[in-house]
Amino acid sequence: MKGLLYGINDSILSIRKTSICLILLCLLSVILIGCVSPRINLFSFGTDPLREYTIDGEGDSKVLVISVKGVIRDTRRDGFFRSGPSMLQEIVAQLRKAEKDEDIKAVLLKIDSPGGTVTASDIIYNEIQRFKEKTGTKIVVAMMGVAASGGYYISLPADYIIAHPTTITGSVGVLFPRWQAFGLMEKIGVRRDVSKSGKLKDMGSPFREPTKEEEKLFQELTDGLNDRFLTLVKKHRNLEPKNLEEVATAKVFLAQDALDKGLIDKVGYLNEAVDKAKTIAGLRKDAKVIAYRRTEQPNDNLYNTSTGQYSDGQKSLVNLDLLKGLPPHLKGGFYYIWAPGISD
Repeated sequence: MKGLLYGINDSILSIRKTSICLILLCLLSVILIGCVSPRINLFSFGTDPLREYTIDGEGDSKVLVISVKGVIRDTRRDGFFRSGPSMLQEIVAQLRKAEKDEDIKAVLLKIDSPGGTVTASDIIYNEIQRFKEKTGTKIVVAMMGVAASGGYYISLPADYIIAHPTTITGSVGVLFPRWQAFGLMEKIGVRRDVSKSGKLKDMGSPFREPTKEEEKLFQELTDGLNDRFLTLVKKHRNLEPKNLEEVATAKVFLAQDALDKGLIDKVGYLNEAVDKAKTIAGLRKDAKVIAYRRTEQPNDNLYNTSTGQYSDGQKSLVNLDLLKGLPPHLKGGFYYIWAPGISD
């Protein structure tokens, strides 16, 4: 009998070892072919619908808290085992849902972002402005660690801006980073030939040195986008000329300096931003504070930045899209971003 039991146990152990080996081999195979195969998402937490959850208070009137955390862009947050909507998509989805709720009297934007792409920042700005005009809802911004460049850009439609005492903000300006590989190619003896319909068709190519005319055009594009940023700052903040001149250098400011320059309205904490939202919306002190989540969050509170269980840019267990994981300053394009403050 004992011999039989030992034999059964050995068989079970053998099966388990074989199963583990097969699983490891499958994972290894997927990783090895990942460079030439599309990403596989076994779970897609971003597809769950947004639902309303109460953070604090009671009654019918509501203050909606929307978190803006990380680099502003319109690309999906994809990984091997999970995926989620882009920041742009998520913010717009929340604003659209809020439009249908007449009990929402104020929105608190909790911003912790160094900025992002020019177009994504501008779209979010426009969506917030549109929402405010369409609904008459009051907008309050609470700046957390960083609300610079595009993070400041999307704050401009707010009725009131409060920055945490340690917030870094400002950086009103544009970056246009681009790779230059022509020196390396010359060293290794590689040349890239291009047939083009016009002399500027391959402007910005990393495989040749830009001409003076092209450098001038790049600067004109950058200056044009910067002019838009500064025009909106003038429209919304009414800065004194000397302060606007300093802001236009793209300097970053601590909260108190930003207050002195007129970029924000108060230095304070998140609970003060909530109280201000209730006050300017004419709500009771115990008015309901809500958030939209895709999954229920245990011990939910104002400092929770996620809408889903795996949101806010948490890294995937396995992510085969290597290029997508690069910081924005390593990719081409125009950015309203404070590059030293990049936090993906």
